[in-house]
Amino acid sequence: MDDARHVDGNAIGGLLVEVFGQEMTAAHGCCAACGVVNPMAALFVFRSGPGDVARCPACQSVVLVISALSSGPRVHLAALRWFEPPSPEAPE
Repeated sequence: MDDARHVDGNAIGGLLVEVFGQEMTAAHGCCAACGVVNPMAALFVFRSGPGDVARCPACQSVVLVISALSSGPRVHLAALRWFEPPSPEAPE
Protein backbone atom coordinates (compact mmCIF):
# COMPACT_ATOMS: atom_id res chain seq x y z
CA MET A 1 0.00 0.00 0.00
CA ASP A 2 1.61 3.21 -1.15
CA ASP A 3 -0.32 5.78 0.85
CA ALA A 4 1.24 8.73 2.65
CA ARG A 5 -1.69 8.84 5.10
CA HIS A 6 -0.43 5.91 7.17
CA VAL A 7 2.33 5.43 9.71
CA ASP A 8 3.87 2.20 10.95
CA GLY A 9 2.80 0.13 13.94
CA ASN A 10 5.20 1.92 16.27
CA ALA A 11 2.58 4.69 16.40
CA ILE A 12 0.32 2.49 18.56
CA GLY A 13 3.15 1.19 20.74
CA GLY A 14 2.17 3.23 23.80
CA LEU A 15 -1.44 2.09 23.73
CA LEU A 16 -0.33 -1.53 23.29
CA VAL A 17 1.88 -1.20 26.39
CA GLU A 18 -1.14 0.12 28.33
CA VAL A 19 -3.22 -2.89 27.27
CA PHE A 20 -0.65 -5.69 27.49
CA GLY A 21 1.75 -4.32 30.11
CA GLN A 22 4.85 -4.75 27.96
CA GLU A 23 6.41 -3.60 24.71
CA MET A 24 4.41 -5.19 21.89
CA THR A 25 5.68 -3.65 18.65
CA ALA A 26 8.10 -6.57 18.31
CA ALA A 27 5.30 -9.11 18.88
CA HIS A 28 4.45 -11.17 15.82
CA GLY A 29 0.91 -11.70 14.63
CA CYS A 30 -0.77 -13.64 11.83
CA CYS A 31 -3.29 -11.93 9.56
CA ALA A 32 -6.49 -13.99 9.48
CA ALA A 33 -7.21 -12.87 5.93
CA CYS A 34 -3.95 -13.78 4.16
CA GLY A 35 -1.89 -15.74 6.72
CA VAL A 36 1.15 -13.47 6.55
CA VAL A 37 3.07 -13.10 9.83
CA ASN A 38 4.49 -9.67 10.68
CA PRO A 39 5.68 -7.81 13.75
CA MET A 40 3.15 -5.30 15.05
CA ALA A 41 5.57 -2.51 14.09
CA ALA A 42 5.14 -3.45 10.40
CA LEU A 43 1.38 -2.82 10.37
CA PHE A 44 0.05 0.16 8.42
CA VAL A 45 -1.70 2.44 10.92
CA PHE A 46 -4.28 5.01 9.86
CA ARG A 47 -4.95 7.64 12.50
CA SER A 48 -7.70 9.76 10.94
CA GLY A 49 -10.72 8.34 12.79
CA PRO A 50 -11.80 8.07 16.41
CA GLY A 51 -9.55 5.03 16.71
CA ASP A 52 -6.32 3.91 15.09
CA VAL A 53 -6.91 1.33 12.36
CA ALA A 54 -4.03 -1.11 11.80
CA ARG A 55 -3.94 -2.95 8.48
CA CYS A 56 -1.90 -5.90 7.23
CA PRO A 57 0.95 -4.64 5.03
CA ALA A 58 0.47 -7.63 2.69
CA CYS A 59 -3.28 -7.62 1.98
CA GLN A 60 -4.51 -4.39 3.65
CA SER A 61 -7.13 -6.19 5.77
CA VAL A 62 -8.00 -4.48 9.05
CA VAL A 63 -6.06 -6.45 11.67
CA LEU A 64 -6.91 -4.41 14.75
CA VAL A 65 -8.52 -1.19 15.86
CA ILE A 66 -7.33 0.55 19.01
CA SER A 67 -8.99 3.54 20.64
CA ALA A 68 -8.00 5.67 23.61
CA LEU A 69 -11.19 6.07 25.66
CA SER A 70 -11.63 7.99 28.91
CA SER A 71 -11.84 4.62 30.70
CA GLY A 72 -8.63 3.39 29.05
CA PRO A 73 -7.61 1.85 25.74
CA ARG A 74 -9.93 -0.51 23.89
CA VAL A 75 -8.64 -3.02 21.33
CA HIS A 76 -10.69 -4.82 18.70
CA LEU A 77 -8.73 -7.72 17.19
CA ALA A 78 -10.54 -7.64 13.86
CA ALA A 79 -8.53 -10.10 11.73
CA LEU A 80 -5.68 -11.22 13.92
CA ARG A 81 -5.56 -15.03 13.82
CA TRP A 82 -2.92 -15.16 16.55
CA PHE A 83 -0.13 -13.10 18.03
CA GLU A 84 2.68 -13.80 20.43
CA PRO A 85 4.56 -11.37 22.64
CA PRO A 86 8.25 -10.89 21.97
CA SER A 87 10.54 -13.30 23.78
CA PRO A 88 12.05 -11.91 26.97
CA GLU A 89 15.67 -10.96 26.51
CA ALA A 90 18.16 -13.57 27.66
CA PRO A 91 19.99 -12.59 30.86
CA GLU A 92 23.46 -11.21 30.28
